[in-house]
Order: sequence, then C-alpha cells, then structure tokens
Amino acid sequence: MHALLRRAAPALALIALITGVATAPAQAHETLKLDAPKPAIAPTPPMGWNSWNKFGCNVSEQLIRQQADAMAASGMKDAGYRYIVIDDCWQKSRDADGNIQADPERFPSGIKALADYVHAKGLKFGLYSDAGSLTCGGRPGSAGHEFQDARQYARWGVDYLKYDWCHTGPRNAEAAYTIMAKALRESGRDIVLSICEWGTDHPERWGPVVGHLWRTTGDIFDAWEGKKDWSHGMTDILDMQVERAPHAGPNGWNDPDMLEVGNGGMSTTEYESHFSLWAMLAAPLIAGNDLSKMDADTRRILTNADVIAVDQDPLGRQGQRLWKQGELEIWARPLKDGDHAVVLFNRGRAPADMRVDWNLLQWPADRKADVKDLWSKRVAKGVSKGYGGTVAPHGVIMLRLTPAP
Repeated sequence: MHALLRRAAPALALIALITGVATAPAQAHETLKLDAPKPAIAPTPPMGWNSWNKFGCNVSEQLIRQQADAMAASGMKDAGYRYIVIDDCWQKSRDADGNIQADPERFPSGIKALADYVHAKGLKFGLYSDAGSLTCGGRPGSAGHEFQDARQYARWGVDYLKYDWCHTGPRNAEAAYTIMAKALRESGRDIVLSICEWGTDHPERWGPVVGHLWRTTGDIFDAWEGKKDWSHGMTDILDMQVERAPHAGPNGWNDPDMLEVGNGGMSTTEYESHFSLWAMLAAPLIAGNDLSKMDADTRRILTNADVIAVDQDPLGRQGQRLWKQGELEIWARPLKDGDHAVVLFNRGRAPADMRVDWNLLQWPADRKADVKDLWSKRVAKGVSKGYGGTVAPHGVIMLRLTPAP
C-alpha cells in the first residue's frame, strides 16, 4: 500500500534504527504455530469503508465519526456495509511500557471512545498496523509488539485489523502474519485479519489458514487502466485475479484491493463495471470514497442490492473469466441453489453486441432460465440457448440466471 510513502522506506528505516523503534522479532519467534482455529467471522466477503483511498493520512476522530454517521444514514448500512476502518497514520508513538498510542491531536478522545461511537451506530470498527518496524506512513509498526498490540486492540473493541507489509526487512511473510494471527486469536476478541502483503509471497497459499482475506496485488488507484508507482488501474488489477479463484471461499477471500467508486477518476459506466467485477470476484467490498458527500450515482452503484447479493452469495465461489476475444470478455460465477451470475464485459471504446450461450456454462442448450439484468432490472422469462445485448464502451451487462421449470 501507499505508493508514495514506500519510496521513503530507506530514510524511515534509518530513523527507526536511530530512535530505537522495535525491529523484527528473533527468528525463533518467527516459527510460532497456530494452535487455535481461525474464528469463522467472515462467511461472506467483508463489506465496509476504509479511509485511505480518499483521505490518505488525513484522518481524525471527527472524520471517522462523520463517515460512520453517513454509513448509517445513507443506505450503506442497510445494504450490508458494516466495517469502518481507519487506515494508516492514526498512531503516533508508544508509551514507556510499549503500548501503542493514538495521535492525541487527531484523536483526542482516544480509540476506545471512537470504537464505542461506531458500535453505537450498529457498525463494526477497524484499525491498521504493519508487520514491520514502521508503517508505510512512518508510524510505529507492530514488529516485536504483536501480542501487546493485539491485547490493546481487543481492549479498545477493534473488530478488524488491516495488517500491512512495509519496513519488514528479511522477515518471512507467512511467519510474520502467523504471529499476528496467533496474537489476535489469544486476545480474547474475534478480530478479522486482513493480510495486506501485496500478493508477492503467494498469500493465497497460506492465507486461508492465517487470515480472513489477503491482498493479491499492489495498490489500486482510481483509473481504468495503467500503472503509477506501486499502484495499478482497475482493469490491470482485474487481470491479476484470473488464476486465483480456486483459493477463495467462505472465511477466506482473495482481496483485489478497495473500491474506488465515487472518487472521480473513472466514469459512471466504468464504476458500474468496477463494482460488478469485484462482486464477481467475491471480493471484499470496502468503499474508499467520502460517504458524507456521495452523489446519486455513487450511492446507486454502491447500494445495488442485486449486485451485492452476488458478491455475498453464501456458496462463496469466486467468478472466473470463461471467454475472451480481443477486448470482449465473459465472466461467470456459480451461485447457491443452481443460479449463475454472468458479466458481459466490453473493455473497448465502441459499443459491442455480446451474448452468453448456455453451453459456455455447461448447461444443456434446451435449458430455460429466467434472466435478470442487475443494472437495468429488466427480466426475461424462460430464455433458452443464451442471452445477450449491446454492451456500452468500458461497460458491462450483469445477469443473474435462474433455471426455470
């Protein structure tokens, strides 16, 4: 995470050495094994909001209260969003006993009071830390303080921890995340562990045992495509998910990073595509916009109940790209009770006529299905052989297919 901040890593590491900030634990500590099973608290992909994409390090108690208020009042909570997560830069220092301290100017009431406020809204509360000596923003990391920090989080009422991977030196990722997982499981509180290791050490191989979700790539940035420092545009992130579907399932999810819907770098059509494709990926739906200033289109996209139902389908099967020809793609995902979700995706700059044939889904050609377009809400009954339409440039047609008698 935090592309611009990572470039400061060498200087910040030197500061850590000079100031005596905790460094990585000894190798013997790195060999800890998990005794307690992972708590089953993410049966479907987590839904919520995170401060980083819109606000970066400009976080405060007032901002977080404002976003919690907006989530509760805007329809987001009713749509299933639950977590309010403060990303980097909330922490300032450690006290004489090594306890992590919030920035007293930005969070004068303290973290527990803020968590209590969020909980009173019927929401859940999340924080950020890092497996290194420092966070990506140069604040104190958790290396060497994992059990102490986990106990503190539990006392504060934290429900979700995003755990990053800056300033980790030679640490082994699986071992480092296992330590924090063990610490959280011994903290006395069930806390979702979001592994933010950027996908470099194949977290899909060990993440299902250790955490509840694991980042599969570097950061997303608010653009249709392209690369900027350590960050990638939406379609570039999508392409990195193609081979990862077998690793995801209930209580353990591939995480292609947070949503950029509403942040202004893409068109409304592109944001509909972004949201649809993340739902097909069974991705965590973590909004990254200013919830207090959503326009009608942003709210409409983020609260589309039919698309969210695909993302939250209890079968937990991640969608896959079944067909690709040039700039045209078909993605499909099996759902509970025999339904399928299908996305006809047009990456091109001109409208395109597209169609999914039932045989692509391994259905018999004579099977009939009721077809619902999840954006237009049109329904076609008893359709056989296949279904299609004209897909807008950079757009999707997203369908739910229900076998008909």
